[in-house]
Amino acid sequence: MSDMPTPPATDPQRLRALELAFAQFNETSRQLQSSWSALQARVTELTRERDAAEEARIAELAARERVADRLQALLGALPGAALMIDADGRVRECNAGAEELLGQPLLGETWRDVAARALHARSDHDGTPCLSDGRHLGVSRRATADGGCVLLLTDESEAHARRSGMQRQRQLSGIDQQHARLAHQLRTPLATAVLYLSGIADGNLDAQAARRMAGKALARLVDLQQLIDQTLALARGEAGTDVTVAVAELLRATHGSMTGDASARIEIDDASEGACVHGQASLLTSALVNLVDNALAFSPRVQVCASRDDRGVLVVVHDDGPGIDGAVAERIFEPFFTTRADGTGLGLAMARTVARAHGGDLVLAASERGARFEMRLPLAGDHEILPSDLHLRRAARRTPARPQLEGALR
Repeated sequence: MSDMPTPPATDPQRLRALELAFAQFNETSRQLQSSWSALQARVTELTRERDAAEEARIAELAARERVADRLQALLGALPGAALMIDADGRVRECNAGAEELLGQPLLGETWRDVAARALHARSDHDGTPCLSDGRHLGVSRRATADGGCVLLLTDESEAHARRSGMQRQRQLSGIDQQHARLAHQLRTPLATAVLYLSGIADGNLDAQAARRMAGKALARLVDLQQLIDQTLALARGEAGTDVTVAVAELLRATHGSMTGDASARIEIDDASEGACVHGQASLLTSALVNLVDNALAFSPRVQVCASRDDRGVLVVVHDDGPGIDGAVAERIFEPFFTTRADGTGLGLAMARTVARAHGGDLVLAASERGARFEMRLPLAGDHEILPSDLHLRRAARRTPARPQLEGALR
């Protein structure tokens, strides 16, 4: 064997450096191993979270699908039309009831076009929308977050018919009550007149007694004529001759219609400053006479005041009587309603009708004493009265006062 060269002796410093290098390598390897293990644990954890999230999403989608199916079944079972309208006004979804009620096409069509095709050109008189075939619809609308809305239409024909029938029944009932009241009001003066005339017809009365009986009978017939005239004027009426009349003239005519003691109990205060109104003078005078006559039945004195302002003419009839309590005040203008034993219940109702026919109104105003009626009328030129505005077919007839009739036949 050949002799091999002997390696030189290792430098102690180099050995020490190698030991340090190996030590650092081992430490770095341990750190990498630890990081790798932590990374694998994190990956495992994220994988579990992903799988759980996926399962939750799948479960949520399944739940939403079940809810959607239930809603679809519910919409299909609704007894009406359900439509989803988007922000552009187009029908995006609808149920079978919508197709049955409104017909095709629906999906993708604008609601304006669908309504023009399926709905009547105008609503019913009570505001209920109608289909082209005459059926009445109930409409419910709910806005959605995206700017659209959900419409629910239901066939309300039967309910509408029931409501109309009930309303008609109430109207007929009210008419029957008015007929009964009118018959009662007509019977009283008619029966009295028949009684007086029967006494005359027997021939057992002297001339003077017969004249008194005839006067009383005629007075009752005058009452009957006034009642019939007021009833016809209130119910039908006819446009008379419209004129421009001074408020002062109306006050003079009203005062002149009162006789004897009644005339002395009326105080007239005219502050109308020459104001004029346009309309039927006889009707306006008759309305004021009714107000004054009603006030005189409850008060020893009555004030009639007239004034003008920017809103027109105000005529106030104020008495010193006991006033009108709340229960009576609510019905004071109802035809045939009266608290007077000799009243017809038409005076105040006719007075309000006349005021409104002339573009004004009559109200019972608050007052610390007595009763205060305020009639407001527009100044001449402020309101044009057309024949269709006047719900009166004939002017109120002014008949001679009862005391004058009786006196003439005594």
